[in-house]
Amino acid sequence: MNFEDDNFELNEVQRLEGHTDRVWSLAWKPKSGVDGVPAVLASCSGDKTVRIWEQSSPTGSFQCKAVLEDIHTRTVRTCSWSPSGKLLATGSFDATTAIWEENAEGDFVCVSTLEGHENEVKSVAWNRGGTLLATCGRDKSVWIWEVVAPNEVECISVLQGHTQDVKMVQWNPVMDHLFSCSYDNTIKVWVDEDVDDWQCAQTLNESFSGHTSTVWALSFNATGDKMVSCSDDLTIKIWGSDIEQTLLGDGYAHWIHLCTLSGYHDRTIFSVHWSREGIISTGAADDAIRLFVESKDGSQVEEKVDGPTYRLLHKKEKAHDMDVNAVQWSHTEHRRLASASDDGTIKIWELVSSPGKKDAVL
Repeated sequence: MNFEDDNFELNEVQRLEGHTDRVWSLAWKPKSGVDGVPAVLASCSGDKTVRIWEQSSPTGSFQCKAVLEDIHTRTVRTCSWSPSGKLLATGSFDATTAIWEENAEGDFVCVSTLEGHENEVKSVAWNRGGTLLATCGRDKSVWIWEVVAPNEVECISVLQGHTQDVKMVQWNPVMDHLFSCSYDNTIKVWVDEDVDDWQCAQTLNESFSGHTSTVWALSFNATGDKMVSCSDDLTIKIWGSDIEQTLLGDGYAHWIHLCTLSGYHDRTIFSVHWSREGIISTGAADDAIRLFVESKDGSQVEEKVDGPTYRLLHKKEKAHDMDVNAVQWSHTEHRRLASASDDGTIKIWELVSSPGKKDAVL
């Protein structure tokens, strides 16, 4: 896809309805949508349920395949598939994390319930090998669980360092470094210094050109050497690290601020996701979705920086009727995006080339 020469449009392909309250989070199932395997999407909601949506091969439309209920007693805030796609972790305001497994009959069964957080679980995330699961919550803590088997999960570390509600945890896609972002305006990087001895290696705050308000979400590019974060301060920040140094065993490579995108949303930016193809999507409380790509020439930017610059590829006003809580690119269909909203719906979008005037650049 040539981002420099083509014009793009984000077309709504389908609206998925079924949840009876706001939809908080989405997760595409790995290894689905390729080799004849139907694409599968999980969603979770304030209605205390998780829905599994599967694409129909004849029509290409998504249908609700299963409703996971009666385990969580409050809002289900977060969901994440293991890398193999065999397990689904869900976190709830009831302070628990559930692990679900699909049986031979195609039914999802809760095989583990993880307890420990004092109150709401806000985010769950698997590491690249599917052996570790991270959770975080309003109790300001980050927990790391070792998944020995679907029904054998044990906590190996509780990380205390944030001073406020922890909004999200994410693992780097190429190494087992854990990142967390918080209501305390910071991003923390956690590294296993020794066997199960997790320590905070770096805190990205205002003194590192960080955010000035709640950091809601973060995401990595495919190679894991760049990270994007979004915030209540209405900015999107790009970070970079020489991870080759770390991978080669030459010590921890610090993350540095590369550039800031501002002026594109006028209310809190809740979600950000970096596609494998290099497109950054954002969803916000202004009901809009924005798409950004790296600018090759760097000629039209607000300020010159010694690093990459990014430009607006497309803007979708009124993507939903209410706040956009989540945006997620498909792992396999590079141009497919899913979004979730306070309006109770999920939308499937397709990014297509279109004639007409280009969107403005930074």
